[in-house]
Amino acid sequence: MNKHYTHVIIGGGIVGSGIFRDLSLHGEDVLLVDKGDFNSQTSQASSKMLHGGIRYLENFDFALVKEALHEKKTWTKLAPHLTKEEMFIIPVYKESKWPLFFVRIGLFLYDLLSLFKNPRFYTMNKVQTLNKLPELRSESLKGAGVYSDAIVEDAKLGLECIYDAINEKCHALNYKELIKVAKKDGKYQLSLIDKLNHQKMEVSCENLIFALGPFTDQVLKKLEIPWNPVMIPSKGSHIWIKKDSLNIKQPMVLQTSDNRIIFVIPQRDAILIGTTEIALAKDEDIFNIKASDEEIEYILQNVNEYFPSAELKKDCIIRSFAGVRPLVQDGSKHRSKVSRTHKVYNPTENIFVICGGKYTTFRVMAQDIVKMIFKKSGKRYIKDLSLRPLKKKSVIPMQAQSFITQDNIDEILANELPRTYEDLIYRRLSLIDPQDPNINTQEVKNLFKTS
Repeated sequence: MNKHYTHVIIGGGIVGSGIFRDLSLHGEDVLLVDKGDFNSQTSQASSKMLHGGIRYLENFDFALVKEALHEKKTWTKLAPHLTKEEMFIIPVYKESKWPLFFVRIGLFLYDLLSLFKNPRFYTMNKVQTLNKLPELRSESLKGAGVYSDAIVEDAKLGLECIYDAINEKCHALNYKELIKVAKKDGKYQLSLIDKLNHQKMEVSCENLIFALGPFTDQVLKKLEIPWNPVMIPSKGSHIWIKKDSLNIKQPMVLQTSDNRIIFVIPQRDAILIGTTEIALAKDEDIFNIKASDEEIEYILQNVNEYFPSAELKKDCIIRSFAGVRPLVQDGSKHRSKVSRTHKVYNPTENIFVICGGKYTTFRVMAQDIVKMIFKKSGKRYIKDLSLRPLKKKSVIPMQAQSFITQDNIDEILANELPRTYEDLIYRRLSLIDPQDPNINTQEVKNLFKTS
């Protein structure tokens, strides 16, 4: 760690990781700081998808969908070991919000906005749909639409952006909380404290960048940064269920009776289902939220409506998790209608804040804030630098958890530097269940303690 950097980024989620990488690729000296582990909050609580956002079409967010579809294709090329194109199925019933003809039009528009770089969409009639999904409820079924999106190891992609950026001038520190900001001699003086060993440290910078996602309002208020609140905290919860709980082989999009959608995605030898969209309870800790019993019941009930013979109950759940979406106020009355476009702010001299956006578009978000910083300092921005391949891959790539060995663990401890057992299990190994039968959990704990 240096005593001074040109840029310090507070927030090591996917957006902060992308900004860190972009600045590093431009040869800048940068420090990335996160209060917890990198990509340990919203950026690992997603639906594990790179997607244009099929449901944003009804909000006429065509520019956002086009941008996100381009970014999806970009990352499936740059990180094929962490991403995978899949064909998603949307069953359509007589009572569905989106009738089959509307789905057909929407999927054509989706492919059009991808400039027809998506694998081609198609529709199925009732018989074809039931042949593909024999346990799907047949009553009033009209057919299904099938289209392409991608799944991703969300936390690992952010981590690999950090690995790619680290060099002799660019450093990253996790479990460091920014507790004070002061300005002296034209520079920002930052006071940090280590959340694990409580050691304090000081660093200065010229440009202070906040990429705090849903925590923006709380953190800036605490630091007394000039700021008017803009965030709308929106909680989303998911569950992982056992692979044999549903007889499906492809991802699905379920239309709910309250006009939402739920993704059902087989991956990592399990099935991921989510998400909900509710306001945070007043007494809920935004930094440590969990899926509520009501949300879990909501998810199970909706899936059981599509697969009544499955009779999903809580005993099929491996694990649940929740995150907070970084929605920015735009005047919409309902959370589901709030635009996922991002905004960049410059509240005071050389302080920059980025809010909103969606996981898939993080590279573009990083570009926009770096462009603003460079414009103010008269530097040249090179937009294609972030299209370079990532230099360093994770020890454990996508869906390889069944093949983890002791050597893998040793290599992760030596090179990916987790600081806690949770970092190792949930982000470096991407385990769904810490008691995974393929892993000798006690041995892993012992190895970690020894390190």
